[in-house]
Amino acid sequence: MCGINGILRLADSAPPVDRDELLRTRDAMTARGPDGCGAWIADDGRVGLASRRLAILDLSEAGAQPMTSADGRFRLVMNGEIYNFLELRRELEAQGVSFRSRSDTEVVLTLYAREGPAMLSRLRGMFGLAIWDERERTLLLARDPLGIKPLYVSAAGGSLRFASQVKALERGGAISRETDPAGVAGFLLWGSVPEPFTIRKAVRALPAGHFLLVRDGAPGEPTPFAVPQVEPMEPAAAVVDSVRAHLVSDVPVAVFLSAGLDSSLIAALARRHLPEPPTTFTIRFDALEGTPEDEAPLAAEVARRLGTRHVERRVGKADCADLWQGALAAMDQPSLDGFNTWVVSRAAHEAGLKVVLSGLGGDEVFGSYPSFTDVPRLERTARRLGWVPGLPAAWPSLASLLSPGRPKLRGLLRYGRTLAGAYFLRRGLFLPEELPGLMGRDAASEGLRSYDPVADAARALAAGNGRAAGAWTAVHLLESARYMRNQLLRDSDWASMAWSVELRVPLVDAWLYRRLAANGFEPARSAGKAELVRRAAPELPAEILRRPKTGFYIPVAEWMRPELAAKRPGERSRWLAPRVLEAFR
Repeated sequence: MCGINGILRLADSAPPVDRDELLRTRDAMTARGPDGCGAWIADDGRVGLASRRLAILDLSEAGAQPMTSADGRFRLVMNGEIYNFLELRRELEAQGVSFRSRSDTEVVLTLYAREGPAMLSRLRGMFGLAIWDERERTLLLARDPLGIKPLYVSAAGGSLRFASQVKALERGGAISRETDPAGVAGFLLWGSVPEPFTIRKAVRALPAGHFLLVRDGAPGEPTPFAVPQVEPMEPAAAVVDSVRAHLVSDVPVAVFLSAGLDSSLIAALARRHLPEPPTTFTIRFDALEGTPEDEAPLAAEVARRLGTRHVERRVGKADCADLWQGALAAMDQPSLDGFNTWVVSRAAHEAGLKVVLSGLGGDEVFGSYPSFTDVPRLERTARRLGWVPGLPAAWPSLASLLSPGRPKLRGLLRYGRTLAGAYFLRRGLFLPEELPGLMGRDAASEGLRSYDPVADAARALAAGNGRAAGAWTAVHLLESARYMRNQLLRDSDWASMAWSVELRVPLVDAWLYRRLAANGFEPARSAGKAELVRRAAPELPAEILRRPKTGFYIPVAEWMRPELAAKRPGERSRWLAPRVLEAFR
């Protein structure tokens, strides 16, 4: 796991790579890689690559980056982990390849030398990477299929720059900090900045599952690489296989444990397959003690049953100000999530651990969010109301009378009559018509010209053929490609890496997704997530399987403004969003 960055001169008129800028960008990511660093600049000053290293696989200097191929032709920097690198290595060794290290980085470098971009679909893991080909004078940038690891790109002033974080590019000093109205609008609409936009106009995210090839000073368009071809597997066995694959490491592996099914499943399977009991971490918020939202007691019982080394960290109201300011400073782009991961990652860091498993992604892949039933129901309701003569025109006024202060209800017939629009109403924060009051009329108009939230959701459906496959699959696609990718995964990256912790997500795995999709996402789709968890991890206590689903709730807004405690979660988020945005002005 690393922070990576680089500069490539595109135009002959552009200056050579500035070593100081390259190192400033790299060292802005020191927390991502405190174990080592490296940099390389071509003799002609055309290209430079740099890396900060968090040593997880092959802790020796042989695994350091930038890594150069034996013949000197290729150079690679990579952020992430490749979980099937040992299988790929054995395959290459059978073909006569010799290796100098025990790292996954060298396997990727060797595969690229033999197969080019086609090798990307063979990598099981999370990654953002860059490979320079000295002979062809090409630079390849690529990002993992599900968007677990970020990679940001800027092409301004005749040079292309990339890095694992937007703030790192800013710290380099050559990137404009001009705010992007589309990124701001997207954040206010959803609570996170939707890709490919970022909060900065000069920076874009490389799309998940795509590579970008720069040849002769001309960046091509991001190109999707092929989905992995995997052998069929029974659903529960596929989950076990994914967790087992995510345990490859030369350092201890821990688990973030709540009282939910997903993290309990991960903990149980990790305990089963690791040689020693893992450490499990739970955060307990004093404000929630004794309430149904307090997950600590049941998490402790799960840990006791599994025999893990359990660590519980308490967080009180008095801790809020310092913790919140620390998380806000570490936040790479504005978001309403990530605080919990930042706090629990701090606990893992203080315990001296580098690798932690998370249950993130289970609600998306097992269909356990309320949105899986709410969104189709909302669409059906809006369609039926839309057929009533005269009602669409009168609806906004009528909704305001029936339920003042609920803008989403006013927008029901405007947005809710398509599945994409209904999803936006369910997941969205503010409506487009509210943005002028938050951003100013001109900025809101510019932002909405570039970004339409309903059209964005519709593109996700079209890319996955979601509507044709049915409403359940459509919501799965939307939750995975929008909420999970734009918010949960991105926040997990910056929040964990701020504490030099590699967070792994076994339930966000392209191999697992392919296998579950081949089985129609059963039995979770019909019988519920608990049934699949019971089959995969029968050692879990029955209380976990019977526990009703509750959202992970942190009383940040109430700590800052106690009067918000009586408000609905959506209202608290609407209060918090403008205050988060202020930190990025």
